[in-house]
Amino acid sequence: MAAAAAAVLATGCAGGDGAEPSTTQSYYLSLGDSLTVGIQPDGNGTPQETSDGYTDILYRTLYDADSTLQHERMGCGGEDTTSFLGGGIPHCDEQYGGTSQIEAAEDFLSGHEGRVGLVTLTIGGNNFTGCVTGLDGGAGPTVDTACVDDGLERVESEIPEIANRLRTAAGPGTRIVAMTYYNPFLAAQLLGDGAEASEEPGDSDGPAPPEDGPRLGEAEGELPFDAGLVGYATDVLEQLNESLRSGFAAEDIAVADVESAFGSLDGEVPADSATGLPSNLQNVCDLTWMCNTDQGPDIHTNQAGARVIAAAFEELAR
Repeated sequence: MAAAAAAVLATGCAGGDGAEPSTTQSYYLSLGDSLTVGIQPDGNGTPQETSDGYTDILYRTLYDADSTLQHERMGCGGEDTTSFLGGGIPHCDEQYGGTSQIEAAEDFLSGHEGRVGLVTLTIGGNNFTGCVTGLDGGAGPTVDTACVDDGLERVESEIPEIANRLRTAAGPGTRIVAMTYYNPFLAAQLLGDGAEASEEPGDSDGPAPPEDGPRLGEAEGELPFDAGLVGYATDVLEQLNESLRSGFAAEDIAVADVESAFGSLDGEVPADSATGLPSNLQNVCDLTWMCNTDQGPDIHTNQAGARVIAAAFEELAR
């Protein structure tokens, strides 16, 4: 089972006096953002932590094979790569006693040396959550392209530092698994018609919108997020996930392929589709709260989506 790779056990042998063998507590440390702590909307649509995040599901699987394993759940909703390193989100800073999440993780790993067999990490998605507005209806969602470019730059520069510090603190023998992201904003196609095109896009070092897609709306640097921008969103997702893969690989950190688990790049409509939606959009609707009109739209996974992510991690924790 997965626990063989996920936990480090120290087992004492029975002595000549007939004493029973003893075991030492082992740990699974989960780090990251709101996905780490199972954020889901409640009945009123208010995001709340739950015990049904992917880390909780993964832990229950690991615990079934190793009852000495304890889950140290250290994520915080809202964390991006910058705050993970330096703090700056008040409720997260309070949670970590005035330090950043990476510093709290380093302290835990130092204090439990040799007993942490698995570390998981989900970070980077919140570099972009503030770049999309209008998800609650009205004229439709728009994307701030300058915000996207900044988010990509921070992922590219900060993930290597995060990876290095985690590997240094955990040591070479500890299994660390990060993840790529799915694209919840594909569902924005269903939420509004977007603004009418009126201006050409400005200069940008980031992904460009498709040539036959919508252009800038009335606000400089904003793109209406309708079907024509699926290509743009896909390019952003690919750049984000490639930065995550390369940054973590440099420190021998495995990366769970959540992008593929959600079929994020599969824009084909299945022949047997009952909805006529492409596979990637259908998966976003089935596995997140983005298409739920009562409690959403919300980018977080539902329980089904959390199980999909947990399965992607479990493959690498064996």
